[in-house]
Amino acid sequence: MGVRETLRWAKGEWGIIAKRDDMSPREMARWVAQWVPFGARTAAYGTVSLTLGPLTSERAASTWAMKAWSRASLDALDVAANLEGAAHVPTGGVLYASNHQSLLDILVLGALLPGDLKWAAKRSLMSIPFLGWHLRLAGHVPVDRRAGRRAAAAVIERFEAVLRDDKPLLVFPEGTRSEDGAVKPFKSGGFYAAVRAGRPVVPVALDGTHRLMDKHAADSGDRREGGRRVLVAIGAPIHPESEGKERARVERLRDATQETVEAMHRELRARLEGPGRRAPGGFGGA
Repeated sequence: MGVRETLRWAKGEWGIIAKRDDMSPREMARWVAQWVPFGARTAAYGTVSLTLGPLTSERAASTWAMKAWSRASLDALDVAANLEGAAHVPTGGVLYASNHQSLLDILVLGALLPGDLKWAAKRSLMSIPFLGWHLRLAGHVPVDRRAGRRAAAAVIERFEAVLRDDKPLLVFPEGTRSEDGAVKPFKSGGFYAAVRAGRPVVPVALDGTHRLMDKHAADSGDRREGGRRVLVAIGAPIHPESEGKERARVERLRDATQETVEAMHRELRARLEGPGRRAPGGFGGA
């Protein structure tokens, strides 16, 4: 996909492109100041991944490039992201299940979550130069929610393969970004993979990205206004049951994860919004 085709695709796909025609000169200047350097940064780190990744063990250079790209992008946007509960994450293949508030979530979680993280990435992202090429090379899983049951079953198989390969996999079980920042009902796909692979689910809650850049925003707002804090909490792993009907085990695992994520999210939101902000604490027994 060339530059012109990429821009045409992005205008129909993302609000950050589609809203350019409706911006004031000040908004356009802010948009350019945020996204032009982001594009250059993506090309630079993507080049590192593509050239050095295949030459390093388990594509370690690609993992480094993803994390460095995420951290550098957060720094450039003046986003202060803090993680709690990292000690909860077991070694090997785990399914990170996180709520989803914003496009910024990938940067935040990519920078903070431990391990050689694989994403359940929207299939259309695979067409973006450098970013998409990196996603394919590094083994991330393309997902198309409109592709039907057969394609969904194939995606679950890909999820399961990642977990059996002892890699951490990040999914957003809500299926899309929340319109208002609240946690929406979880879908079951990723939990089928966890049950079939016998791998634990690690609940993840985040809050703060929705205030910076909601689903329809064109950029992450004015960096001079402050309040650019994001909190991420990791809960204790939830292990799937080994006996019983698969569908029932999946539903119980899904529901237990959602309950945990919602509880952690309420705690994070209270700390970001409340007048008396609590000191950092732990979740799930930390």
